[in-house]
Amino acid sequence: MNKKSKILIITIPLFFLLVVAFLGFLVARLEEKHAGLFHSGKKIGVIRVRGIIASSDPLIKQIKRFRDDPEIGGIILRINSPGGGVGPSQEIYEEVKKCRQRKPIIVSMGSICASGGYYIASAAQTIFADPGSVTGSIGVIVEFSNFKGLLEKIGVKSYVVKSGKFKDIGYPTRNMTPEDFKIIQNVVDSIYHQFVQAVSEGRHLPIKKVQALADGRIFSGLQAKKLNLVDRIGNLEDAIAFMARQLGIKGKPHVIYARKPNEKLWQILFKSLVGRWMRPFYHSTGISPFYYLWPLSPNF
Repeated sequence: MNKKSKILIITIPLFFLLVVAFLGFLVARLEEKHAGLFHSGKKIGVIRVRGIIASSDPLIKQIKRFRDDPEIGGIILRINSPGGGVGPSQEIYEEVKKCRQRKPIIVSMGSICASGGYYIASAAQTIFADPGSVTGSIGVIVEFSNFKGLLEKIGVKSYVVKSGKFKDIGYPTRNMTPEDFKIIQNVVDSIYHQFVQAVSEGRHLPIKKVQALADGRIFSGLQAKKLNLVDRIGNLEDAIAFMARQLGIKGKPHVIYARKPNEKLWQILFKSLVGRWMRPFYHSTGISPFYYLWPLSPNF
């Protein structure tokens, strides 16, 4: 066998594999962009909200993408989150409200949809929960740690130059004063009332009724149903079937799952580090210490 024949034997299978891989990639891209070449009619978009809500950008992009896609008739947010940052939760809530003006958007709760997770859910038109879903935890939490005594024992001193007496409020190397606590409590109360107002508007409930439930307690899905915090008991498949009926889809609906944004290794490592024991260092990480979060969740 000559050299040319050997090259052909090697290159032809490789070429064939490359063609198959390219065709597979092309089909995947067409499915991702909902080109409608393989399925006709309205589709249902599912967006997963998982873990701590630390950033709003990826979810908002996914919601906008499905909202603006004419092939997507309705959106389901599958939430499995104990909550997270105040700002991101509020931003996603507002985007869900905007989406409601264009097309239906509903929520399917997973094992947990508490605090900031519930904040987002309350903006949807309909909320599904499993009987044992953990939800509620309507409230705000902030935590500061103080290392002053420890540093003094090991002979380390901290010096802070500031422009005002409250500029280093909550700093881990000085004690909190009664004035400090009062300022922080006022901020917490303000953010708390924003939460209550959002739930009241989203769920069409009187403020007083929400306030009676908004003391940080959690509820099961069945309890939340009785309290009108959720609308229906059912899983994700029930939510999909409900959306299909709303859209007038006959037969099995075509469901599009939003792709999870690609994360770099440093982002994954950073998320794994930013947990309960990193909260005292929010000054250096740029993370707000105020959370719509159920703090006992194993996700945090």
